Amino acid sequence: MASLKDLRNRIAATKATQKITKAMQMVAASKLRRAQAAALAARPYAEQMDKVLGNIAAAISDPASAPRLLAGTGSDQVVLLVVCTAERGLCGPFNSAIVRLARDRAVAFANQGKQVKFLCVGRKGFEQLKRLFEKQIVDVLDLRGVRRLRFEDAQKIADRIMDLYDKGGFDVCMLFFSRFKSVMAQIPTAQQIIPPSLPEEQADGAQLSYEYEPDELDILTELLPRNIAVQVFRALLENAASEQGARMTAMDNATRNAGEMIRAQTLTYNRTRQAMITKELIEIISGAEAL
Repeated sequence: MASLKDLRNRIAATKATQKITKAMQMVAASKLRRAQAAALAARPYAEQMDKVLGNIAAAISDPASAPRLLAGTGSDQVVLLVVCTAERGLCGPFNSAIVRLARDRAVAFANQGKQVKFLCVGRKGFEQLKRLFEKQIVDVLDLRGVRRLRFEDAQKIADRIMDLYDKGGFDVCMLFFSRFKSVMAQIPTAQQIIPPSLPEEQADGAQLSYEYEPDELDILTELLPRNIAVQVFRALLENAASEQGARMTAMDNATRNAGEMIRAQTLTYNRTRQAMITKELIEIISGAEAL
């Protein structure tokens, strides 16, 4: 049985941990509002970018003349998985859920006889993926020094992806991130960005005919590389909001669990102390009766 001093030390340590988890919960809650607003603001732009590219791509008369970023390489044997995770832990299943989705897709592609490569954005994803796919990780990009995400940060990642594509490093690129739904729910998401998976034209309603200036090929040549940066930026913003939401939930659960542990430890301490007092009283009474 633990001594009273050991029990007091355990209670003090648990209370200190509870203070830390409570503070982390409050910090995550304060960061969540800004991150959520940024993620929600980025969604319409990214979705409209896909629609515009889809409309322009549908207007091309000769698909064979389409840019390589849109038409692809003609093969899908080499797949690059861009896995975006956080730089820190203590955010529940946020990182592991993204990595699990990427790992399942990688195994599925490997079973189809395709070669899989990884580009990790975030330290936590790299730490988990290197256990099984260390030789397949082509690069690791971290954002540890970034306090507030900017489009330039996404542009650097997009430039790295484009560099690999121009060198023939892969045929298909998929982006993995966590889509923010609520504080309690974050949805691991996979999105194909090279060649882009563009939405189909709506069949309902009047079909509009557009004339483009400059022509469709020139517009696509300009917009397709920018679309990659836009989709990466959206993924980073969604991840930032999801991370804070997951951390807020995890720290709230940890704070409550610490409170339950403190109550249980305090009860054990009181019972042990009462047992020791009772034992001492019995010894005193027994000694007095012996006299």
